[in-house]
Amino acid sequence: MTRSDSTRSTDARLSELRRELHRYPEPGWREFETTSKLVEAIEAIGVDELAVGREAYDPADRMAVPNSETIEPWVDRARERGVRADVLERTHGGVTGCVAVLDRGTGPSIGLRVDIDGLLIPEATDDDHHPAEAGFRSEVDGAMHACGHDVHMTWGIAVLEAVAASDFAGRFVVFFQPAEELSGGGYPMAESRFAADLDALFAAHVGLDHPTGTVVAGIERPLAMAHVEATFDGTSAHAGKAPEEGDNAMQALGTAISNAYGIPRHGDGMTRVNVGYAEAGSASNVIADHAHVEAEARGETTELKEYAKSRLERAFRGAAESHGCTLGFDVVSESPRADSDPALAEHVAESATGIEGVETVLDTADFGASEDATFLMERAQADGGLATYLIVGTDHPGAHHTSTFDVDERSLLIGADVLSEAVLGFGDR
Repeated sequence: MTRSDSTRSTDARLSELRRELHRYPEPGWREFETTSKLVEAIEAIGVDELAVGREAYDPADRMAVPNSETIEPWVDRARERGVRADVLERTHGGVTGCVAVLDRGTGPSIGLRVDIDGLLIPEATDDDHHPAEAGFRSEVDGAMHACGHDVHMTWGIAVLEAVAASDFAGRFVVFFQPAEELSGGGYPMAESRFAADLDALFAAHVGLDHPTGTVVAGIERPLAMAHVEATFDGTSAHAGKAPEEGDNAMQALGTAISNAYGIPRHGDGMTRVNVGYAEAGSASNVIADHAHVEAEARGETTELKEYAKSRLERAFRGAAESHGCTLGFDVVSESPRADSDPALAEHVAESATGIEGVETVLDTADFGASEDATFLMERAQADGGLATYLIVGTDHPGAHHTSTFDVDERSLLIGADVLSEAVLGFGDR
């Protein structure tokens, strides 16, 4: 018998919760109904402290916050759907998410981070797409849970319930973090009082090309990342009559993109740059006076990310100057690299061994992407604690961030049991 056997959730209950969350996805800093559903589930369990919205972190610490015109339609939608007025008040202005705390006397202080936002991707309607066939496809036009955050929230509630029903001694904190897809919510959560002096911090993700039954105890080499936006402002002119009077923002944009991909590699490790979105111009006979670009810089280390980011800005600034334009350069969000601690990953591996449904336990695996849970990992480690980011595998028919993404719901119970076992067993290490 494992430590979590006496308090484990049932497959049916977890599936029901996951499907309810799947139906109503909301993007980063707009998770009003999602936060309300989480609040209700947490209140049903009973905790010692529940901090909602601005009670959970300083709103000034948020990154990548949309403007009010983008946020307000999601508030209106939540209100029309009957979301609790007190939750809407506490999350006003896009201050979403919550933190739940169980304070059970002397013992370790343990954190679990789960992310809660969806993606602005329309969900598939095909009959062979299981959420559509089974009747729990997204009911929000143009949005879906295409990365498994509905699963992660389900794990968070299930583990909170298991710990609440156990004889756990210590402090257990669950961070229901907004805006992961924007890399905007990890930093404010990490700066909050709830993240102070954690002895252990667990973060988890479903899938990531690992099949159902596989558990990766701790990832290696997450990439540090920076999202940037830049604007080029020039001078408009008639392209036929007086092109010499223009300062061509379109041309500056093209030069900037070319320069970005010419940034030298670094001898200390891997770097990445990508220009993912660009727009400029109004008509074929007008010299464009404005251009907008969204790009990213990544690095194998936080220092290498800083190198790539500074070179990207330099490349853009040089392009703007060479074409007589001014540059606006804004770092919208960023996250550091933080590695899993081998000792805590080993504890996860031991906890996963013997859990029903777990067939393979990997000590570690390369992550190859970026995650703002690294802010919380870094905070725990800086305060003298341990941190790990684990993966619970799932068979998924579509890649992450695609319209056909879905999960094997067997991973719901596997993940809940592995995480419960790891949390409840940490004090016995």
